[in-house]
Amino acid sequence: MLKTLKNLQNLTVITGHFGSGKTNFAVNLAKAARQDGRDVTLIDMDIVNPYFRAADNRAELEALGVRCILPDFANTSVDIPSLPPEIFSAFEAYETETDRLTIFDVGGDNGAVALGMYNRFFAQYPYDLLYVINRYRPLTEEPADCAALLGEIEYYSRLKTTGIVNCSNLGAETTAEDVSSTIGWAKDVAERCSLPLLCTAALRELAGELETVPDLFPIENATKFPF
Repeated sequence: MLKTLKNLQNLTVITGHFGSGKTNFAVNLAKAARQDGRDVTLIDMDIVNPYFRAADNRAELEALGVRCILPDFANTSVDIPSLPPEIFSAFEAYETETDRLTIFDVGGDNGAVALGMYNRFFAQYPYDLLYVINRYRPLTEEPADCAALLGEIEYYSRLKTTGIVNCSNLGAETTAEDVSSTIGWAKDVAERCSLPLLCTAALRELAGELETVPDLFPIENATKFPF
C-alpha cells in the first residue's frame, strides 16, 4: 500500500462532500489494507440511501475477509436514518485487536452530524480523519469553498481532520489530464487547511500516464449504478 497511507491510525474516518469519491476511496483503502495483511473493518455510516455506498461492495469485501458493518436499511427502498449498534464494537476492538484498521465511510453533510454522536469514543483513542476532495463537484471547485466545507464537517463531527485526499474525477469520463491538472489545486486546499496532502487517487488504468503525480494511489471503480 502507498507509504503515506500505511501508518494510518487504527480508527480512520473518510469524509467528504457528496460525490467527492470518498466511498470509492474508502472501499479501495479497505482492499489495499487487507491485501497488505491487515485485519480490516469497513463501517458504512451514510445514514441515507445515496446512489453509491460502501454497502454495494459487501460481497466482494467479505470475500477478501473485510468485516462490513452496515446501516439497517442499506440497499433498500427504506430511507430511515438508522445506524447499527455494532458500530460500538469497533471501539471495543481497539483494545484487543491492535492491528485492525477500522474505516468509517461518512458523508460530509448529514454524516458529520451522525459522526458527532460517537465523539466521546473517538476522544479516547488516536484516530485519523481524511477529507476527500474533488475539484469537479459543485460547491468545491474553489479551494476556499473546499476549505470552508471542511470547517463545517469539523464543527458538526467535533473531530479534527488529519489529512487531505485528492480524488478529483469525472466518473467514467476522467482522463489523465483531468487528474494531473488538479494537483496544484489540491495543494492549495491542503495549504489553506494546514494539512498534508496524503495522496491523489485515480483509476488504475490511468496510472501509466500519471507517473509524475506524487503519491498516486491507483484505485478500482467501486461504484455500482442503480439503473
